[in-house]
Order: sequence, then C-alpha cells, then structure tokens
Amino acid sequence: MAIAVALELPALPYAYNALEPYIDDQTMHLHHDKHHQAYVDNANAALGKHPDWQNKSPEEILKSINSVPEDIRTAVRNNVGGHVNHSMFWAIMKPNGGGNPTGRIAEVIKNFGGFDAFKEKFNDAGLKRFGSGWAWLVRSKSGQFEILSTPNQDSPIMDGHFPIMGNDVWEHAYYLKYQNRRGEYLKAWWNVVNWDEINRRLEQAK
Repeated sequence: MAIAVALELPALPYAYNALEPYIDDQTMHLHHDKHHQAYVDNANAALGKHPDWQNKSPEEILKSINSVPEDIRTAVRNNVGGHVNHSMFWAIMKPNGGGNPTGRIAEVIKNFGGFDAFKEKFNDAGLKRFGSGWAWLVRSKSGQFEILSTPNQDSPIMDGHFPIMGNDVWEHAYYLKYQNRRGEYLKAWWNVVNWDEINRRLEQAK
C-alpha cells in the first residue's frame, strides 16, 4: 500500500517584508503562516478520514473533486483548494517584480488587446468578485486563454482548466494595508508579479 503523504506548508521564497511597499510584512506573516497553514492543517485532517485519498497529489484531488467522499468534499474543496491556490500565489510574486511581461506570456497577453487592456480585464475580474475569491488567467480545457474568477478557494483545476496566474482577493490578502480599497490593491499587485514563474507555469499548461 502506498504511504500516505501529508500536505506541507511551502516556505516563502523571499523575506516577509520583501514585497514592501506593495504588500506589507504583517500581511505576509498572517497570510502565509496563519491562513495558509490552516488550509494545510484542515486539508490533512479531512483527507486523514479517507487515507486512500492521501496518496494523490493535491492537483489530482481537485481534478476529481466530484469523486471525493461526500463527508469530506466541502472541507477538501475549501482547504486543498486553498493550499494549491496559495502555493501558486507565493511563487508568482517576487521582490523587484512587475514591469512589462516578457517571454511567451507577453504573446498571450497581446491577444487580450495589450498589457494595459489585459490588466484592466484581470483587475475587473477581481474587483467584481462578490465576497471572497480569486481572479485568474487560465488555459481552459478547450485550450483557450481566458480571464475568469472563482469564489472562495475554488481552483480552476476543478473545472478542468490550468491556472497560469491568479490574484487573491480575499480580504485577508489586503485589508491591513488597503482596508476596503480592493481596486488599489489590485493595481499595486502588478509591481510584484514574477513573469519568470508565470512563463514556467505557461510551459506546464501545454
């Protein structure tokens, strides 16, 4: 029998204050150490009730969300989703990031009418998400590039899409610094985007 593997909180790939002034030190501590850790702990507790599911990767679990046993499905949806979403989120940001997109992602963005138009559409998806959720650029299951948003910690993976980049619009991602000014946070976030990692994810999306 395969040995069950517990999900683990990935280390931040930079210092907690490295994304200042756009994302503050205190938010990063709370968001990574408390919120993401809670998703990992709750996911492991839920999956522990059905050990055969612990042998699958988190992405495999999300792809098969409708087959997850009903008694843990909501907990898995929220917490494995939260773990996968945040693991991507930390990686697609970096200090001294931002600027114009480079590499293959720049070609994809041109199809949205250029970088300014792309940012506007992407930010709009985040701004109009009622309550908590995410804005995404995905490669859809039909092979198209699409901007969309999901509620709560739902991942595009659940619908057969591949998430290339996403921004977290839960209040815990921005409220200490930006309070209710979600639009301001969305605009500032482009200053920490890691285009190298996004290009790496774009290669995976093939």
